[in-house]
Amino acid sequence: RAVPVESGGGSVPTGGSLRLSCVASGYTYKIFCMAWFRQAPGEEREGVANIYYSDNSTFLSDSVKGRFTVSQDNAKNTLFLQMNSLQPEDTAMYYCAVSGSVRCHDPRGPRSPYFGSWGQGTQVTVSS
Repeated sequence: RAVPVESGGGSVPTGGSLRLSCVASGYTYKIFCMAWFRQAPGEEREGVANIYYSDNSTFLSDSVKGRFTVSQDNAKNTLFLQMNSLQPEDTAMYYCAVSGSVRCHDPRGPRSPYFGSWGQGTQVTVSS
């Protein structure tokens, strides 16, 4: 069973930058969306970025808009999350997820139930 593989997490001071990558290979079904979710200890999982492949539309949550950018390299089935001006509240485990459902395209942002394939996660820690 194919799973996405994340990389690029780490520890940075406030105001720093990181670039996360996610490679999705070996999928036997059509991918409609790839997304980034994050979850901090004791908090609910939050969908922060999404790309809908049918029209290349993107979504960024209000909490990261203006600081994060989501992009893709279709040729390499790779999703990126460029994170600038990082803040301590961005500290979380970041997960890449793949959806084979057209329902992943939601103006409210990515919803976990519509993503059936998840990576192991990569930790992002921002120190104050």
